[in-house]
Amino acid sequence: MESFFDYLQKSPFNMMLFGGALASGVMLLWPLLVKPFRSGKELGPFEAVQLINRNDALVIDLRDTGEYESGHISGARHLPERQLVDRLQELDKFKDRPLLVTCRSGMRASAAVHVMRRKGFGQAVSLRGGISAWEQAGMPLQKKK
Repeated sequence: MESFFDYLQKSPFNMMLFGGALASGVMLLWPLLVKPFRSGKELGPFEAVQLINRNDALVIDLRDTGEYESGHISGARHLPERQLVDRLQELDKFKDRPLLVTCRSGMRASAAVHVMRRKGFGQAVSLRGGISAWEQAGMPLQKKK
């Protein structure tokens, strides 16, 4: 081990290579490390379709108006993320119903699910990978006319 550190100290290039390798390793492991700390449950596109069809889940789209109008899941309610806390009372009548929360990549939806669960929406789940994953799975999007 001592010879390894001597090797790294001989040239700054060696230290950069080691740092790059270490950083890329952390980036590869990051999703596995953060998963236990994510709040709420996530579903993939096919599981989300089952939730919508079998359990009559309500889809909540957190994206901005332009993104929403360019294509959204059929029947989705548009509730921009920045208005979520102010407009959450609009969803009170759906507290006992499953809610599928979506955004572009799934990150905003996870945070929103955490907020929603704290406010009593116990069946709120996020779409893993967001609308991007939905499209990659070949699922249809409805465009605003």
